[in-house]
Amino acid sequence: MIPITVVDVAAAEQLVVQVLRSGAIAQGPMVKRFEDAFAGVAGVPHAVAVNNGTTALVASLQVLDLAPGDEVVTSPFTFVATLNAILEAGATARFADIGEDDFNLDPDAVAAAITPRTKVLMPVHLYGQMADMGRLGSLAAEHGLAVVEDSAQAVGATFEGRPSGSFGLGCFSLYATKNITTAEGGVITTSDDAVADRLRVLRNQGMRARYQYEVAGHNYRMTDVHAAIGIPQLEQLVTITEARQRNAEALNKGLADITGLRTPKTLPGRTHVWHQYTVLVTDDAPVTRDELAAKLTEKGIGNGTYYPKTVFDYDCYRDNPKVIASDVPVAERVARQALSLPVHPKLTDADLDEIVGAVREVLGA
Repeated sequence: MIPITVVDVAAAEQLVVQVLRSGAIAQGPMVKRFEDAFAGVAGVPHAVAVNNGTTALVASLQVLDLAPGDEVVTSPFTFVATLNAILEAGATARFADIGEDDFNLDPDAVAAAITPRTKVLMPVHLYGQMADMGRLGSLAAEHGLAVVEDSAQAVGATFEGRPSGSFGLGCFSLYATKNITTAEGGVITTSDDAVADRLRVLRNQGMRARYQYEVAGHNYRMTDVHAAIGIPQLEQLVTITEARQRNAEALNKGLADITGLRTPKTLPGRTHVWHQYTVLVTDDAPVTRDELAAKLTEKGIGNGTYYPKTVFDYDCYRDNPKVIASDVPVAERVARQALSLPVHPKLTDADLDEIVGAVREVLGA
């Protein structure tokens, strides 16, 4: 089986053992080392490590002091953590449709979704390519909105030369399957000294120093063990990204011009880090997306559906007054058609040929 993803943290063994032998395994100097390296990747002065990507989103919204009824405009085509974080922070989620070319928020749809209650714009940089932060940033500035970037899948991606996480509060996931992993973990990036200070206090039970409480806080800390897993990968981020980009280029070339299959693209002014390589199985394909997925699995080709529905299209959200569903036809169509294929750095040329061959065989190409 060619897996959809491969987790490789072997390079971290020496650092992890170093932490374990030290006897000090909670948040400490290794976390600080990881934060400094991550801030360099994001091109900002501050990176605040936390225990997961959802926490990063929640904490970023919490430091914005949102009031009941304040709205966050975000994408309907995302992992549920985006929505859950908005609800946990006490805000109301409102959705704008996406663009089919990048799977990210459509700025025109965002403009139509903004209301007098909107306080935050939360773009999701899906699959490893950033949203149009030029137009979205302008909209945020025009309406006085804070920007919280859900950069969970986009570490190292850029828009017009600026890294993800540098346009506002950047929120990254370091879950096991991400391009950079600490097994579980997250990071918040910011250029605002005061916000960074508040985040560090918030993640540590509201303490600036031991038993010196300043706010009602939380335990959002990352451990030195987790940081040690991530540091060697950060050092290899360019190599990891280049391998994913080469694999995506090979897949795009091999899967070109197939009836019923739309391959992904990198839009002008952006770099794509290919957390996922996602095709669309369109209505003129000889099989449905789910049929293609099943047949590829039979042939030993790992694949995944990210995501099968719009994020609010579940019973647990339908009657929630803080979840304002909207008409999002592009997101609904993409959710029916999207299928992700392996693109991870461990793929060989033979693996890529096998993936291409299997897809072409199923689609009669």
